[in-house]
Formats: sequence, structure tokens, C-alpha cells
Amino acid sequence: MNYRHIYHAGNFADVLKHAVLARLIVYMQQKDKAFRLLDTHAGIGLYDLSGEEAQKTGEWQEGIGAVLKAELSPAAREILRPYLESVEALNPKGGITFYPGSPKLARMLMRPQDRLSAMELHPEDYRRLYRLFEGDYQARITELDGWLALGAHLPPKEKRGIVLVDPPFELEGEYERLVEGLAKACRRFANGVYCLWYPIKRGAPIAAFHEALKETGIAKMLCAELSVKSDRDTTGLSGTGLIIVNPPFTLKDELHVLLPELKQVLAKDRYASQRCFWLRGEE
Repeated sequence: MNYRHIYHAGNFADVLKHAVLARLIVYMQQKDKAFRLLDTHAGIGLYDLSGEEAQKTGEWQEGIGAVLKAELSPAAREILRPYLESVEALNPKGGITFYPGSPKLARMLMRPQDRLSAMELHPEDYRRLYRLFEGDYQARITELDGWLALGAHLPPKEKRGIVLVDPPFELEGEYERLVEGLAKACRRFANGVYCLWYPIKRGAPIAAFHEALKETGIAKMLCAELSVKSDRDTTGLSGTGLIIVNPPFTLKDELHVLLPELKQVLAKDRYASQRCFWLRGEE
């Protein structure tokens, strides 16, 4: 599965991931003290949806495009507000041409005291990401395998932080690497808030992945999943999942409001589904 993000920017998986990331950032800002966001697989940061790559798949039209047109409840729209206002700020003339990747979204939501550390290994993508943030004293852009950052860059000096782990899933064993990487990171930075993305598709070892996460002994892990279609007869992405470690106490209730509405807006067939539950921790 080649997940070079330029082809998939703004799709249904981005909608859920970026909506949750925005909520995590807003929650961290309830305290005046600075925090750092560590983005381990950052991509290029800003995506031109009118470009050849995005137009080739058009996935954004059934993702962020559909959400912007949808009649959402006031409660769901309020939960999405930090995310959607960031997207709209990049498109002041209306419509949607530019879409923020996770580092750009995070940077747009940050206060002057907050900091961003973004890692990208792909040479071309790293150069584009570096140019995007060049001269920004709140952002540190590093050409590095993001898995290494889970050891070398934790804990942050601010002692408060969000760690986003969003690997491309181009290699075998990425689910196992997520578990191992999280366990290693939590040993160094136990109080951090972690957000791990994973794909849901035909044959994906989701049950084994969840069991392996439980076996780490990490105390609080919330799981959110959104599937937009059946995984029958397809090798592509049918759903998206997030594991949030040490989530805000408000997040589960927010997701119980948001996920059913996203399912309704983003569904491609009658097999669309959603769920949010504690993998370990509070019930």
C-alpha cells in the first residue's frame, strides 16, 4: 500500500485524524504552559488539491469536500470548528484549493509559546516541508526516520506534548512497529498524549494489533474507527483508525457525537460503520 500523502490529502482518513488532532491541541491550550507537537511522519505540510496528484484520485472530494458541504448538527460543527476554520483560512476566496497536512494544521492552531517538531524522511518531501516553515522560530524541521524520533526527541523540554505517529504503511510490519514505537516512547515520556493512525483494509490485522497494544500495559488508550465502505473485493482503504493515549477526558464524548455524523456524510455504501471505545482504561 503506497500512501504517499499527496495522492490522498483531504480524504476521509484525514478528516478524522485532523479533527481529532485539532481537539487535542485545543485541550492542551487550556493551560498557559507551552507544549510541543512531535509529528513523526510529517509529509510536505501543505497540499494543492488542484494539482495533478490530488486530481488523479480526487479523494478529497469525498472527504473534506463532502464535510464542508454537509448539514451538520451544531454540536458536531462546534467540535470540528478549529479544524474547519483552519481549512477555510487557507482558502479565503471560498471553495477548497489548499489543504493543511498535520504540521501546517498544528502550526496554524499554536499559540506563541507552543512548538512544532516535524520529521520527514522522503528527501523531496523534506525539502518542501523545510521551505514551508523556513524562518519560523516555532517550528523545527528534521530529515529523519520518524520512528527514531520516538526515542531521540522524547521527552520534549516543555514536558508537555502531543506525539502524532502517522506512518505511510508502505512496508510489512507497520502495525507491529506502531506497538513497539509507542511502548518505547511511553517509557521515555509516559505523560505525553499520543495519537497513532492506522489503516483499515481487507486482511488488516486489527484485532491482533489491538491485543498487542493492550499487552503493553499502557493505562489509558482510546480507540476511534470510521469505515466508509465494505472491505470486500477491494485492496484499498475501507476505513481509518486512531489510537489516542492519555486522551482528554472530553474526547470520548465528543467522538460519540462526531463519528455518527461523519459516517453519514462520508459513507460510500451501506456497510459504513463507526465505533469509539476504551482499549484500556476508563469505562
